Amino acid sequence: MSFTIDSLPPNLAKIVQRFKRATDPKRRYEQLIWYGQRLPEFPEAEKIPENKVPGCVSQVYITASLKDNKVIFQGDSDSQLTKGLVGLLIEGLNGLAPHEIVHLTPDFIQETGLNVSLTPSRANGFYNIFKTMQKKALECQAEISH
Repeated sequence: MSFTIDSLPPNLAKIVQRFKRATDPKRRYEQLIWYGQRLPEFPEAEKIPENKVPGCVSQVYITASLKDNKVIFQGDSDSQLTKGLVGLLIEGLNGLAPHEIVHLTPDFIQETGLNVSLTPSRANGFYNIFKTMQKKALECQAEISH
């Protein structure tokens, strides 16, 4: 299936559109940092190995919980840009049903133009964060099934 912006969840589509309008890489970075700044305070108690994203150069933590059968993520990172990626993904994926998150592909990053601006380790970090969020969504889905 080829990627189309219409196939994205509404919040994620909005984010992709926002980044598409920012043609200057510096603007994209500013936008990314803005997403990181919008994240609510992450509880220190949640900074545990189970919530740590593997394979990231920076320290990244993600939690997921269910509210009305929708996944609610929280996240944090010690790197400003990585925290922006976390913020972007949380804003894009929060409130979706677990199966919607599990079936998403990370192709939308190409649409934002960020993949061009990101260093290989950050791009890799993005995929690791995305995959961790999918894994946590799957765990939430298992909770619904039981």
